[in-house]
Amino acid sequence: MQIVGLGLIATFLVTILNEHKSNISLLLTVFVGTVIFLFLIDRIQDIFRMVQTLANEAHVQTVYVETILKIIGIAYIAEFGAQISKDAGQGAIAGKIELGGKILILAMAIPILTALIETILSFLPMKG
Repeated sequence: MQIVGLGLIATFLVTILNEHKSNISLLLTVFVGTVIFLFLIDRIQDIFRMVQTLANEAHVQTVYVETILKIIGIAYIAEFGAQISKDAGQGAIAGKIELGGKILILAMAIPILTALIETILSFLPMKG
């Protein structure tokens, strides 16, 4: 409720300020977005800890869980940056941020994909 309330108040203020002080409305947009993101960091950390605990109980290798959590973090941060750029009217920069995030995610996922393919191949009967 707090996030929705803050978002609605900010939207109202930005709409009013857009007509008179567009640079202040952009700063307000960035500020409120950052406050909402910071407000959620504790919740995100709780989720990461819970996933880590579940992975430990399931005896999943820590490196895979850490990599997946980093990939999720990159996705959220890239989305946040892209949205702020879009709010500032910089769609081209937003697109580059999204592309950069996707490339980083792909690069980090390669070891997991390799392990997955090797696991699948180990179950297949060998010809010869």
